[in-house]
Amino acid sequence: DGAKKKRWIYLPAKKPIDAKLADDWVFPVGTKVWKEFSFGKRIETRYLEKTGKKVWTYATYAWNENETDAVLVDETGSPNHVEIAPGVRHNLPGVIDCKACHEGQGRDVVLGFNALQLSPDRDPNAPHAEQFTSEMVNLKNLVDQKLLIHLPKRFMIEPPVVVANSPRARAALGYLSANCGGCHNSTDPLSTLGMYLKRSVDVTPEAAKRELETVIGHKSKYQIPELEVDQSYRILPGDPSRSTMIYRMATRNPYRQMPPLGTKIVDQEAVDLITKWIQEDLFHRNGEKQLTHQ
Repeated sequence: DGAKKKRWIYLPAKKPIDAKLADDWVFPVGTKVWKEFSFGKRIETRYLEKTGKKVWTYATYAWNENETDAVLVDETGSPNHVEIAPGVRHNLPGVIDCKACHEGQGRDVVLGFNALQLSPDRDPNAPHAEQFTSEMVNLKNLVDQKLLIHLPKRFMIEPPVVVANSPRARAALGYLSANCGGCHNSTDPLSTLGMYLKRSVDVTPEAAKRELETVIGHKSKYQIPELEVDQSYRILPGDPSRSTMIYRMATRNPYRQMPPLGTKIVDQEAVDLITKWIQEDLFHRNGEKQLTHQ
């Protein structure tokens, strides 16, 4: 939504993150995470705290006009809290909204902290990529500071990346993994849909290819309104107009959009990236679909 975002994480003394599962880290009890949203000025700060082995608490704080104080928002949230574009207002999430995105099957709720997303090998073509600074965390400085244990040693020798057949494919798959894979994976409740977008660093290339086949060239149960029945695909190589992923990314109709929560403005840079990937990287002249894999 064009927000500037900052994240902070606090770990209790002598209690590091367990990275034995490179895709799904386990955080120690007492971990606290903040995420600040600014639209020209600070608007909200979201807060997570791990209070038990499998228990997390959620809260949202709203900043006042002068940015001198932030107050706790009601657990139901604050809809249409502030205007972020002409006629578009930003919602402050409630506890149920937070849980909808963060809670999953057999994993901690912190999103964005795993071996792939904190790899020192940063993707220069990622949408909205920021230049790395000393204040940011990655695998190397977490390990150096003894804040991360049990990370497979191979990732310190060869940092994990999304392996693909072009720089654009790497960026596209990385974007989908980070922004969609939190829900669309093989373990969380939405696994029943059979659409796996999370790029795992712990699976074989063959398994990763099979996961992509649940998306690319796969008929979609969701039907694009303008098309005839049975003409919609999750991703149709060479044809973004029949790819429901593009349709749902590019709309902000609340009943059709993806992601379903937390966004009021289309991420056009991401839509353009995924569109070009479908048009050019997933299409052979002979009409065969082309798969990239991890």
